[in-house]
Amino acid sequence: MSCKRNRLTVAVGALLSLGAVPASFAQSADAASPAEAAETASLEAVVVTGSHIKRAQISGVGPVTVIDAEAIERSGAISVENILQRMPASAGFAGNQTNAYWADNGYGTTQVNLRGLGINRTLVLLNGRRVVNGGTGANSSVDLNTIPVALIERIEVLKDGASAIYGADAVAGVVNIITKKKFDGLQTSIRYGETFKGDGAEKAADVAWGKTGDAYTAMASINYAESGTVNMASRAPCALGEDGGKLVCVGSSSTIGGRAILADGRRVNFNQDPNGDGDFYETYSPGKHNFNSNPYLNAVNPLKRVSVGAFGTLDVDENTSLFAELMYTHRDSNQLATPGALGVYRPINIAADHPTNPTGQNLLLQRRRLLEAGVREFYQEVDTTRVVFGAQGRIGTGWDWTTAINFGRNTGTDGSTAVADLDRVARTLDTSVCSNAAGAAIPCADYLGYGDVTQAVLDYILFTTRDKGGNEQKSWTANLSGELFELPAGWVGMATGLEVRQEKGWRNPDPRTVAGIANTNQQDPIAGDYVAKEAYVEFAVPLLMDSPFARSLTLNAAGRYSNYDLFGNDTNYKLGLDWEITPSLKARANVASAFRIPNVPELFGGVSEGNLTTTDPCSGWSAMPASSTVAQNCRASGVPVGYTQLGNTVLTTVGGNADLQPEDAKTLTAGIVWTPQFAPDLTVTLDYFNVKIDNAIQRIDGSTKLSVCYNTPGLSSVFCGPAHFTRNAQTGEIEFLSSQPLNTASERMSGIDLGVLYEFASVDDWKATLSWDVSYLKNYDVRPFDGADEIRYAGKITGGRGSFAKWRSLAALTAQRGAWSGSWSVQYIGSADDINALPGDIGERAPSLAYHNVQVKYEVNEALDVAIGVDNLFDKKAPFIQSYTDANTDTMTYDLLGRRWNVKANFRW
Repeated sequence: MSCKRNRLTVAVGALLSLGAVPASFAQSADAASPAEAAETASLEAVVVTGSHIKRAQISGVGPVTVIDAEAIERSGAISVENILQRMPASAGFAGNQTNAYWADNGYGTTQVNLRGLGINRTLVLLNGRRVVNGGTGANSSVDLNTIPVALIERIEVLKDGASAIYGADAVAGVVNIITKKKFDGLQTSIRYGETFKGDGAEKAADVAWGKTGDAYTAMASINYAESGTVNMASRAPCALGEDGGKLVCVGSSSTIGGRAILADGRRVNFNQDPNGDGDFYETYSPGKHNFNSNPYLNAVNPLKRVSVGAFGTLDVDENTSLFAELMYTHRDSNQLATPGALGVYRPINIAADHPTNPTGQNLLLQRRRLLEAGVREFYQEVDTTRVVFGAQGRIGTGWDWTTAINFGRNTGTDGSTAVADLDRVARTLDTSVCSNAAGAAIPCADYLGYGDVTQAVLDYILFTTRDKGGNEQKSWTANLSGELFELPAGWVGMATGLEVRQEKGWRNPDPRTVAGIANTNQQDPIAGDYVAKEAYVEFAVPLLMDSPFARSLTLNAAGRYSNYDLFGNDTNYKLGLDWEITPSLKARANVASAFRIPNVPELFGGVSEGNLTTTDPCSGWSAMPASSTVAQNCRASGVPVGYTQLGNTVLTTVGGNADLQPEDAKTLTAGIVWTPQFAPDLTVTLDYFNVKIDNAIQRIDGSTKLSVCYNTPGLSSVFCGPAHFTRNAQTGEIEFLSSQPLNTASERMSGIDLGVLYEFASVDDWKATLSWDVSYLKNYDVRPFDGADEIRYAGKITGGRGSFAKWRSLAALTAQRGAWSGSWSVQYIGSADDINALPGDIGERAPSLAYHNVQVKYEVNEALDVAIGVDNLFDKKAPFIQSYTDANTDTMTYDLLGRRWNVKANFRW
């Protein structure tokens, strides 16, 4: 058949490694030939991502990218994030398995980051319903590891604000993952792949069974996936830095012998030769003594995932059916970490007369890496369960309803091996309690010189941390949709519904981590929850039909009322127009408001105090010129004459902020869809996007707050208020200083998306499809707080937010003839400047590059097909980027692994 719907299906399924196709490539029935129109008109109405109103399967309400099961299979991917992160619309910071580790949302997790606006501003749905946050406790976004690739029927990506449709967090857009729900028979598949260097093995095996009866459907599956390791030194032998116009190994100043500062000010380093003199020391030299961490890190860390799923429907009568979705995933993952270093979290002072001190002077041991203990391993064990029970049906001839209970819960245990107990370290240096006798309860330690730390000392001071946490989501939804009444241009569609949702997160770190005696970042317990009650209404109003100005014109409108027990009420809207100007030209535009709710760590993260390096602008103010703004403000705020800051730290409050409010956003998308009559198999889409975020949550350092306050005339800055810092009225010393997150930032982003789809027949009966998706980022500007300078990220590579190349694209050519089919895709990443590099630095600008991927598939018979693929065909190397320390590049943007192959076989019975 030549129906547009079928052409779209063929095209989408043909794309290798995420052949992204905007849903708007499909045309209306009026734009098709009479035969095509007749068939299109019979298409069943369905719910499409971006609307609750049922529409024809080829209809869309905004810039939507559809990735179907065939495209996913052609990609050769065994994890969802590998598919999504190749989209041109993906950018910025997100977790994946080629990160050394991923801390912001729990080690071992993977996410999608639309537009680079943040993983917690992309809403992830599963079958149109929310998914519990994933990780190891009190996390802020969905872990894509919980969704097996083999279960996915398609992925719909709406690149538009959609809080009026779906509620909070749909600021950058929505990723709706649709699972397979029914088929008949038994299907198995196996996949294996590795790099051409013989590492990074990936294995996957899937078994699915389905049965369809007159009144029921049933499907069950089990999925296994495993990724192997790639040592970082195999791709980046050492950490690089520029010296004398050349890149050289720089290493870590946490040396294995121990770096110390003596009482006379000299910096020395102790013996680093395991066969050398244990009392030897010499002047510290970075080039000679620094530690190369890369051999003790992985570029890809191992992960094992087992998932089981069951889906079913049961017809109660001709108008009502029940449905259920059951999913469970278990993940085991770990990350290699360098041997721990003493002196980072607690100073180690060793007296001149200490028996291990050969210098004859008091010294401060600044850093001593415990290489004798070997590497550390961060580990995670995570279980995620999702249960959905619901009912759906029809009322009369034009109305559909659905209601469902959705429960999701994940629990995790994580920690690290070989962590030093700092109290025990101190005891091993206290000669009044430690002993050198064999079997001593507290052995004495010699930390000055590599190899001097005995196994008895290691056994005494090292332990394995064990943290526990989780996330939970409970919701009830009810939806009603149908046709209200008929206008001259057609029927008015309507959808309305209710949702009640509770989100909960908790994390309980190891007691020694909470107490601050573990040689790692001090953490406090986190626990919190909130309840949302929401109602929405949506309309699709046909305004014109077959008029001189429009073949059709439809107004889409939606509004959502939200009540949160923590924040009060919020209302969001969405207005859009779909305008079919001619059979070959269609225009669309949407304006919407959106919001993001502060996540549990931002709200309830353990509040604690710590001495942080901070500069007080009022230190020595009385010696400044009397006309200076700082001097005037310090005098006005009552800081005594002659005040001088004591030390270089200030006791600072850190952690969550229960007073945070939701972020507010406004989005605009406008575009055209063109199918020229001279080339009916060619479709071109062009969309403009603009996103504005206010009250964005930002953590402001204490030093920044103080500097802004005292440099603002009249102490008029918001940072001068008592919520941010207070002083002792008599001494002038800062008694309270907060660096908790605030609603202070604003963000602005705009750009253009281009899509091209062309189907053609080539010689010898080959059928081919060419697709090309391009994203251009015009600007991404962030103002951290009122009065601050804007930071412009477009075209920049950053260390904290990721990379924002202005140009990204993905092109794919797919061909099929008989039992053979094949694909060639090219992922392009434009050049970008390192935001932290100085002019003339090596790596100041990362060049543009393209990754080529190929796949060939042969259908042996109806029961068996075999595919083989090669990614990064031309073995493109990742560019050197100064802002990244792990592997010297941005592993979330560039391919670190090099050329790799995979083979897959599917069996059907």
